[in-house]
Amino acid sequence: MDLLSDILLHLKLKGTLYFRTSFTSPWSVRVPVYKDVARFHYVHQGRCLVRIEGQATPVPIEQGDLIIITQGAAHTIYSDHIDEDPVTELDQVIEQSGFSGHGTLVFGEFGSNHETQLICGHFAFDEHTTHPIIDALPSHIHIRNYGGASGTWLENTLRLIGAEAGRDNLGSDLISLKLSEIVFTQVLRSYLESDGNNNPAMAGYRDKRITRALKAIHSDPGHGWTLESLASTAGMSRTSFATTFTRYLCLSPLAYLTQWRMELARQKLLDTNDPMIEIAAQVGYQSEAAFSRVFKKHYRAAPATYRRTYQQLSIEQP
Repeated sequence: MDLLSDILLHLKLKGTLYFRTSFTSPWSVRVPVYKDVARFHYVHQGRCLVRIEGQATPVPIEQGDLIIITQGAAHTIYSDHIDEDPVTELDQVIEQSGFSGHGTLVFGEFGSNHETQLICGHFAFDEHTTHPIIDALPSHIHIRNYGGASGTWLENTLRLIGAEAGRDNLGSDLISLKLSEIVFTQVLRSYLESDGNNNPAMAGYRDKRITRALKAIHSDPGHGWTLESLASTAGMSRTSFATTFTRYLCLSPLAYLTQWRMELARQKLLDTNDPMIEIAAQVGYQSEAAFSRVFKKHYRAAPATYRRTYQQLSIEQP
């Protein structure tokens, strides 16, 4: 499996669709902060502006554009520059519109000829998951001109989501959800190949030498990797490899290896009933005690305690 696919698969990317909108001018909606998710808005028809909290300049998005607000920051979506105020909170919009969770969320002036249709939702990863590639993303990713930037495949996928979202056709909800997860992967790939070129933290995923080492770690995380063996895999000297890797990923090679091993171990603790010693061996530790020490340092709980806590939470949740 390629590196990006392996990372996103293990981080358990999940897409959630909220609604398809029909907003008629004038309108201005404030979306509250939502921690640890990436909000998205796809303009199926019309245009609008997005002002992200903490940023002075709004982002104009046109028909066919997609914006992903990567850290779940609060933001205001509005019809044009003169309509940003007054703002209606999203919860009030849903209440005033009578939206039941099905069909289209309709809001704005009745009879207006200026309609904006948005497909809105978010992307999230498994709780407590972290990875340098996600941490390094900018505050938002704005994808324009799909045909030129990402190929017609992405454009057609987004159009299909727009056609399915909010419909009552059999299977529409599932189709929209699964397609949205695919879109996040495609958008991240597009970003890495375009605007990500200017993001120093993303350079490691384009450097073929560093990528060889990353692929080796991901293909066999339980191997007894050392700095020397990873440097050899990358085709670099030990010092040059360590310096370059750390500059790109803001983690040393062995720190990255340990972080990834702990992420895999955490998932195995929650998703399987494998004995602790087997999990330890699968992620590169010859003794349960050594594994437990490293795991506790990362998650502030011994592996057995961590497993029991989250198994109990899953039982208690409805």
